[in-house]
Amino acid sequence: MIRRPPRSTPSNSSAASDVYKRQTLLDYIRETNVVSGEAGGITQRIGAYHIETPNGNITFIDTPGHYAFTTMRARGAQVTDIVVLVVDWKDGVMPQTEEAINHAKAAGVPIIVAVNKMDLPGANADKVLRQLADHNIVVEDWGGDHLWVAISAKTGEGVDKLLETILLLSSTIEPKANPDKRARGVILEAALEKGRGPTATVLVQNGTMRVGDPVLAGAACGKIRGIFDERGKKIKEILPGYPGKIMGLSNLPNPGDKITVVEDEKTAKGTAEKRSEALKEELAPRQIATLQTLKERLETGEIKELELVLKADSHGTMEAVKDLIENMDFPEVKPKIIHYGIGDITESDVLLASASNAIIIGFSVKPGAVAKKTAKSEGVQIRTYKVIYDLEDEIIAALEGLLEPEITEEVIGTAEIRAIFKVSKVGKIAGCKVTDGNMKRGALVRLYREGELIGEGKISSLKHFKDDVKEVTKGNECGIGLEGIYNFAKGDVIEAFERIETLRKLRPKK
Repeated sequence: MIRRPPRSTPSNSSAASDVYKRQTLLDYIRETNVVSGEAGGITQRIGAYHIETPNGNITFIDTPGHYAFTTMRARGAQVTDIVVLVVDWKDGVMPQTEEAINHAKAAGVPIIVAVNKMDLPGANADKVLRQLADHNIVVEDWGGDHLWVAISAKTGEGVDKLLETILLLSSTIEPKANPDKRARGVILEAALEKGRGPTATVLVQNGTMRVGDPVLAGAACGKIRGIFDERGKKIKEILPGYPGKIMGLSNLPNPGDKITVVEDEKTAKGTAEKRSEALKEELAPRQIATLQTLKERLETGEIKELELVLKADSHGTMEAVKDLIENMDFPEVKPKIIHYGIGDITESDVLLASASNAIIIGFSVKPGAVAKKTAKSEGVQIRTYKVIYDLEDEIIAALEGLLEPEITEEVIGTAEIRAIFKVSKVGKIAGCKVTDGNMKRGALVRLYREGELIGEGKISSLKHFKDDVKEVTKGNECGIGLEGIYNFAKGDVIEAFERIETLRKLRPKK
């Protein structure tokens, strides 16, 4: 978490590394961090470690594999401000790297590329940078916006420059924190420890967390009885941007839960109990991101895109399907592929879709057993196809379903009020003659007096002589009860109409 606390608090930055073989780099950084005095054991257990440099402090949130990073996002935990993408120059961009890129993009955080093993004979970063450019990660040397550093996690070459680059980028982001406020942060990990009970590793994002503070974390609450730093040493407080382990919670929170310091234990307990009850209800299958739920989100202004995770059986097929979808460019709503890959649908795909409220599209592939189970629990819809025309038709239909329908009005009849009757327990009834079309019970109406609109409502009751009827046609007399219009008079004209919704068809931009 990149933070810029007030002057009284040391500045503190964080970065997440999210690709394979990343641990070697953090091992080197820990071993050379003389300020800490020892390797940060907390990194091995909870994936959080901070170092101090002459130019500022950095907190690393290590994510051992894209799975963990996606899971945290799926639970709403946006804990990093910069992603450090470590890529081996010999191996190049691997499938894990591609997934890491998509996860970082979905998180909306800047990326610093670290090309590793540059100490080896013949080391050349061009292959990696070219491959990254194919994934829209273009470094500054190639005319893009992303920073990159050549490093060797074995010898330490370029590591100092990487740290400087992280701090440089953090200065442009300018995150801020106030150490004097009540603390808030995120749970990185939770465990039940012998002799300590429920413990949780937290990253404080704002404010200062202290021993004795009453806290609320998801459906867990309690009073902090102890705090430990990354070396297991007891401390009294955690400053903004720093990790620490706390004890004193009533039960275990979930990784990704927000944690806040509240006014008192009573408040924390009451809120935790309400959340616990709500969680029990959520044990039922989550609402799947279907066309209807996406339409509701579109109507409230939440989305203008149909987000998709795309998987196919081969590169050739993938390119064809990807091009087809990306060319569906419409003015109001469009599909957006947030991740694509080759092979069957995996649990990682499902978790990414869950984090982004996306639908998974599979072409000539199928979900594995674990992916199916996760999709059910996470509420993610998976659609698979074998015919490209079926895929095209359904996606266009899905996009059209997200649009507001066209609403037109059709006048179905008019009637003139010729008498007013008062009926006990009912009220005023308009004695009318249908002059055109027909009057229908339940129809929407407008009331006109000498051509001027008086009001709008609907027909609540309709009688022909003494009989309740559904419809009265032209030339017949009837009694009309009106809802929403009460000041009608003899000589007024009632115009009945219907609103017709028509599904709009998409047209490409010109």
